[in-house]
Amino acid sequence: MHEELDTVVVEFDEAEGVGRLTLNRPDSLNAMNMRMREDIETGLGMLAERDEEGDGVAVRVVVIEGTGEKAFCAGADITGFSGVSPAAFDAHGMRDSVIEFPAPVVAKIDGYCLGGGLELALACDIRIASESSRLGFPEVDLGLLPGAGGVQYVSRLAGPAVAKELAMTGEHMGGERAAEESIVNHVHGDEEFDEEVEAFVGTLAAKPPLAIRAIKDSGNVSVESGLREGRKYDRRVFSTLLETDDHEEGARAFAEDDYDPEFRGK
Repeated sequence: MHEELDTVVVEFDEAEGVGRLTLNRPDSLNAMNMRMREDIETGLGMLAERDEEGDGVAVRVVVIEGTGEKAFCAGADITGFSGVSPAAFDAHGMRDSVIEFPAPVVAKIDGYCLGGGLELALACDIRIASESSRLGFPEVDLGLLPGAGGVQYVSRLAGPAVAKELAMTGEHMGGERAAEESIVNHVHGDEEFDEEVEAFVGTLAAKPPLAIRAIKDSGNVSVESGLREGRKYDRRVFSTLLETDDHEEGARAFAEDDYDPEFRGK
């Protein structure tokens, strides 16, 4: 599958079960305009349809990245919002489409990841950055705050003090510090970056997809609900997973020392 929307390239590798959304506005450092937000939602919808077409889980992992080596996404394209209503700046729908996508979504961050671009990355389940990446919230210099929950999410990952500093100063944070502050999961040198990301994605794609999706949901419940509700969720879904073919395959492989089980998402 290879579809080119106006601002996003959508790809799907059926053999690996890996979908890709590539932000494709290199002349503007992949800055996000209204069309890109819509294309991200459309692209995720196209990938979600793959699950409905086959027997078992089709999409194991989705990777979001930017065209070129200069930017993942340099933030909102301010010129593209000129003269529109404040509602046009609302990116919560796009963020929700990433958060609620059933399979894990990995942000592959290389270069600038600023403002709305960083908020897009924060909506992803896993963030992997190159050493030369630059992350930040420049909205303060426009008299604004990050409008799609940026301070909220960095506060949960790195603490309120780090979130406030990042948003109040508008300064950029390098990949190494972003990893130290748990804003990204992993940081890799520029030369081995692509290889390391692909290795991680391959590892994730090989895991039992129903369990992976349940773990994603469990993590989201932990953020949005209390411990009691989270434990109820885990107990209920654990019982459901015990009845799956994937659990049976995993138990068989463990008993037989088979290090290459085949999980089908059933």
